Amino acid sequence: MKLDVIFSGFGGQGVLVCGQLLAQAGMLEGKNVTYLPVYGSEVRGGTAHSTVIISDEKIHYPYIERPSNAVVFNLPSLTRYEPLIASGGILLINSSMVNRNAEREDINAVYIPANSLATEVGSEQVVNIVLLGAFAAATGVVTTDSVMDSLKMILPERRHNLLPLNREAIEKGAAFYKDNAAS
Repeated sequence: MKLDVIFSGFGGQGVLVCGQLLAQAGMLEGKNVTYLPVYGSEVRGGTAHSTVIISDEKIHYPYIERPSNAVVFNLPSLTRYEPLIASGGILLINSSMVNRNAEREDINAVYIPANSLATEVGSEQVVNIVLLGAFAAATGVVTTDSVMDSLKMILPERRHNLLPLNREAIEKGAAFYKDNAAS
């Protein structure tokens, strides 16, 4: 098993955190992982993306030139990465922020109203966690329990009071994917 993904959006949307959490979850499950965060000098509000590769085998090359999967948080990210996704790949789109559909029919595009779902669980600050939960459900590459364990490791202890909210966000994203994914 080998899976790669690009998370892309504006700085401040939690794109880098998604990659970090997914990579940490993969390592907790004993898999080989690469994680590469990239952001412009503007950081908050500028373009940001992170790439993650998770594999049962050794990873020989850490860069993703033609991603199998992408999770896009905004329209510029959809425009940039949709053409690059390998045929048969998964494209998760934050439909709360993107006002158009994917143009390609050879990929599995799924529209997740992540901002709305985050608001339902109590905070728009967990939009990225909703999308990460949907991605985990879409691919099965890691369990939601591993994502939560990685969040416990990464989140400062003084913020552990936010863990129940994040658990709910992960589960909300996963459930939405399972209920709405194209067959």
